[in-house]
Amino acid sequence: MIIKRINFLKRLTLIVLVLFSLVSQAEKDPLHKRTFNVKVAEIKEDGAGPSKKPVMDKWSFKDGRMFSDFLFDKFQYKWMKYRINKDSIYTDSTDTEVRLLEVEATVTDAANQTVSVNFVVLEWDMDGDIKITKNDKLKKHFLVTAREKGGKPKKPKKKKKKIDVNVGDADKKE
Repeated sequence: MIIKRINFLKRLTLIVLVLFSLVSQAEKDPLHKRTFNVKVAEIKEDGAGPSKKPVMDKWSFKDGRMFSDFLFDKFQYKWMKYRINKDSIYTDSTDTEVRLLEVEATVTDAANQTVSVNFVVLEWDMDGDIKITKNDKLKKHFLVTAREKGGKPKKPKKKKKKIDVNVGDADKKE
């Protein structure tokens, strides 16, 4: 009886370990370990368009958190947790599969200042906005456009067939 219980516990432990290893090897979120080169342009208060020259920024994603050099330098926000609201794959007009991600990150600090980052990632391109509010009043609004560092992956080139010029000469000799 005791041997049966021990064997049962061994099997149960083995099954739990196998399942745990499969779950831990599962794919992390689609933005994990990706880096984007970002242009951040401030929007005028009247909404008439960008007010200044865009600022270059770099966004890094890791383990469900994002880091922006611009937000850290200007507003002292370090790693911010983000949530993927929509993750879909569709086929475009050129019969290519395209992945679409809608992401949002919101953080409030001790001074009741809130940063809300919303963006859409379409393969290696990103578009979105950053809103900074204090006591529910809009302080700053930025537009964001980006491309993944490294850019669009290159398609492999097809090898050209070489034409043998001597083929025609061999026919003449015979």
